[in-house]
Amino acid sequence: MSLAALILAAGTSSRMGTPKALLEFQGDTFLDRLIGLFAPHCSPVLVVLGHQPDRIRAALRRVAQVRFIHNPDYPQGQLTSLQCGLRALPPEADGVLFTPVDYPALQPSTIQRLVQHAQINPVPLLVIPRHLGRRGHPVCCSRQLIPEFLALPPDSQARVVIHRHLDNTCYVDVEDPGILADVDDPESYRRLIQPTPPQ
Repeated sequence: MSLAALILAAGTSSRMGTPKALLEFQGDTFLDRLIGLFAPHCSPVLVVLGHQPDRIRAALRRVAQVRFIHNPDYPQGQLTSLQCGLRALPPEADGVLFTPVDYPALQPSTIQRLVQHAQINPVPLLVIPRHLGRRGHPVCCSRQLIPEFLALPPDSQARVVIHRHLDNTCYVDVEDPGILADVDDPESYRRLIQPTPPQ
């Protein structure tokens, strides 16, 4: 099964106050780190940009490993970026791993396991990581579902399609709290880079 990757980095980062794609974590920007996680397993790696695209491109080290897609409708919400990226998938891609740029703490082993489970027979429509019983990112979806994602109205959410197909979803339990660590504001970023020591 040939998998592409799709990283959604088009938003205004209004709660953070600066582009989340360029925040630093473990010596990388969020976006560079995610590109590095996906590139060994997925081709192509697509990055959807919208707000301040030139600034983001100029700051990246792994530009050569990605294809950039511009979403002119990014102010309408994240779903428009997902749809923009899905329209750009090459025809040879059997499926896609997608995530917002907000999840930089993903572990490499999680990506490896998701890719492995996407190859099982029969191929599930969705492969979703789970930590302590909670679903997270990235989500792997079969090409079969792309028309359903594209048919959603702009004010909808991807989870609408995901919930329709829970009976054909493979859950992968991982020891990776990074699948749940949505870094969306200064407080969540502080927790990411200065985790509270165990009591």
